[in-house]
Formats: sequence, C-alpha cells, structure tokens
Amino acid sequence: MLDPRLSKDTIAAIATPPGDGGVGIVRISGTDCRSIASAIFRPSNPTFSNFTPYTLHYGHIVGSDNRKLDDVLCAFMPGPRSYTGEDVVEINCHGGRAILGAVLEEILTRGARLAERGEFTYRAFMNGRMDLTQAEAVAEMIHAPTKAAMHLAQLKLSGLLGEKISSLRLELEHLRAELVVAVDFPDDEVECLSPDRLISTSAHVRAEIETLLSAVNRTKAWREGALVVLAGQVNAGKSSLMNALLGRNRAIVTDQPGTTRDYLEETINLEGLNIRLADTAGIRQTDDAIEVAGLEKGRELMDQADLVLLLTDGTAPMNDDTLSTAKILDTDKTLVVLNKSDLEGFASTNGASLADLGFEFLDISAKTGHNITTLCARIRDRVLQGAGQPDPDELAPNARQAQALRDSADELLSMEKDTETGIPYDLLSVRLETACNVLSEITGTITSNEVLNSIFDSFCIGK
Repeated sequence: MLDPRLSKDTIAAIATPPGDGGVGIVRISGTDCRSIASAIFRPSNPTFSNFTPYTLHYGHIVGSDNRKLDDVLCAFMPGPRSYTGEDVVEINCHGGRAILGAVLEEILTRGARLAERGEFTYRAFMNGRMDLTQAEAVAEMIHAPTKAAMHLAQLKLSGLLGEKISSLRLELEHLRAELVVAVDFPDDEVECLSPDRLISTSAHVRAEIETLLSAVNRTKAWREGALVVLAGQVNAGKSSLMNALLGRNRAIVTDQPGTTRDYLEETINLEGLNIRLADTAGIRQTDDAIEVAGLEKGRELMDQADLVLLLTDGTAPMNDDTLSTAKILDTDKTLVVLNKSDLEGFASTNGASLADLGFEFLDISAKTGHNITTLCARIRDRVLQGAGQPDPDELAPNARQAQALRDSADELLSMEKDTETGIPYDLLSVRLETACNVLSEITGTITSNEVLNSIFDSFCIGK
C-alpha cells in the first residue's frame, strides 16, 4: 500500500493539542490551500481581495450552507518560505473541540486530505527545509520535559548537529577520494595516501564522534528525566514519603501491611530536573498472588531505576528482607533512607549494617517533613552524578543518532586496524564507504523509507 505521505495531496489537520483552549489552529499545506481558504473565509475588511502573504486577516469561516462557523484570523504563507516549503494557510480559531472539528471538516470537504502523523514536518524534510536531525528535534522540542531538554533540542533544531555530522562526513568523503586515487593509480607518480595519514584522519573523525557520544549519557537525565524508585519493607513509610515529596496525598497510607500491591507513579520537578517517582509494593514474604506480582514488578523497576530510595524503619533493627534486597542493589544507584526520625526509639545506628555495605544513608521523617528538602537535593545530585548542568552548546544525539554514530565509529576503528595489518586499500574503501553512509543516515541524505516512517509515525497529527 502506498504511503499517503509520498503523495502531493493538499493536507490539513488541527495543529494544537486536543481539548478546550482559548485559541486553536487548523493548518493546511499544499497547492490547493489558498483556494480552499478563499472558499470558506469571509473577510471583515470590504477592500480585501486576496490573501497578503505573512499577514493576519480577520474574518469568519462559513460552512457549505453559508452559515458562520467561527470568527478567525487567517494567514497565508507561500512556499518555499513556509514551514513545509509548500503553500501553507493557518486558521486561528477559538479553541473549542467542536469549533476546530467543524472548520477542519469543512476544509476536508473542499478537497484536502487529513494529514498523517508528522506529515507537515515530513514535507518540510522532503522539501529541503530541514535535515532529519532538525525534523527529530521538532518532536523533541514538543516533548521536552524541562527547560534544559528544550534548549538541547533547540540546538539541534537550529541545524548545529546536522552541520557537525555533515562536516565529519565530508572529511571522510575527502579521504575516500584520496583512497580511490591510491587504488586506481598505484604506480603513478602522484602524491599517495600513506597508511599513517589514513589512520590519523580516521582516528580524528572517530574522536569527534566519541565526543558527541559522550554527551548522550551526560544529558540523558535532562532530556528524558530520571526514574527514582521507592523500595523497602512494608510499613517503612514509602507511601508517606511519596506524598511528602509530591506535597499532596497521592498514595494511600495505613498501618495495614500490603496496602500498596502494585506500583504508583507520579512526576516531580527538582530545580529543572524531571523525576518520575515510583512507589512499589512493600518487601515481605507473602502468598498473595497479587502482592507477589507487585513485588516482581517492583524488582523490575529497581533494575531500570536511575536511583533507588531504599526505605527502612529507623525505629527497629534492619530486617532480613531489607538486607537481602540491599545486597542485590548497586551502591552507586541506591540511597538508603531511614524514616520515622520523629518517633521514640529511632536510631541512626539501625542503618549501620547497610552503611557497612557501602550505602549512603539519610535520616528523615516523612510525617513531619524533617530532612525532606535535604533528600530532594540528594536525589537530584545523585541522579546527576558526573553530569552536572548541560553545556549551553552541548550537542546531544538521540538514541537513533547515537546508534548510527557508534556504527560509524566501529567501521572506522576496524578500518584502522585493517590498515595496520596491511589489508589492501580497495578492501579498506568498503569500510570507509559504510562509515560515510551511516553518517548520511543521521541527516537523511541517505535514509530508507522504513527509517523515515518509524521517525514520523511518532509525531502527533498536525505537526
């Protein structure tokens, strides 16, 4: 079946999020957008004769029965100086779902087709308005959980990552040209590419790739947020701590063991860092099938976590279940929290056995709020350990781009090793060509339809 995105149809969609709002936008792109808009737009200015490019025109939209649908502001942006590179019309309506739906329906009856996911941005890419790194940055901007993530996406949207990748690819293409000359004219008296220079040039590009890759892990928490899992024995106060961190009652708190059988997840923002909090089932021996399933899910979350808060009741000695759990956790990704510091019998020494295992621990009271602010600061510091604030000029590839960079670097490293062992240049050129092609896939110079579909299918309709 032919992908609709490969067609030249005039397309339309609601470009603002679903739900009620003050303003909603319906976007049309394609050769017929101006004529469709003219057919349904009635200007308030009696001297209006046509759409002046890049100007907001006030009027109203009418249906096929000539009845007024909404008062609007309408703008026409001729290609190629538009988002998609085609003629584009944007209609600013009131933001009610019924209004937007009625305007869109009227546009579709006039010959436009409902846009596929990401089709506006797809057309911008295909029409040379942006490379693939910029297209992906559009989605990253929309979904950015923090200002830092927004800034990282904005750098890519400006084209800096694409320019860097293209620069590295160009360096390798020059090397390929020299390699071809060396293969085609081995006995001629021309300046030949020496093995040492082949290796040094390749190593330089590979070092630049490694610099880009180093930013992936360093900025991961800023780009994607972090998962912090609350784990520990029953009645240690995990649900109370979650409520304290959230500043509201989200989890049910009772004295009855096993209240939390599944896990609860909520999000908090710690000074610009997005944290997903997961409150898991209390650790204990049980025959309850539902609770057992909840405990298993809790263990899976602990494996995935950027940080585990291992809670224990500081009024009692460490129990065997908590110790067993601690022994399978990574000390670098775990913070022991001794709760109930407000109660009689609390003693920091009750956490000594875990301190002996190398765990950092902190005394708190989820009930009174004692040390909760300190805990928030430690959560943030531990998640960002080794990362810190992102560099203002940091270029952070996404997962697809990072994998392509690794593949290219692997090819270059293999080529360097093959060169040292005396492999003929014509065989080395295969690895160099592969490295170049993989870099081309990042910017979209060479990209399969399958890759493009997987990228743009993740977009919302209307973008």
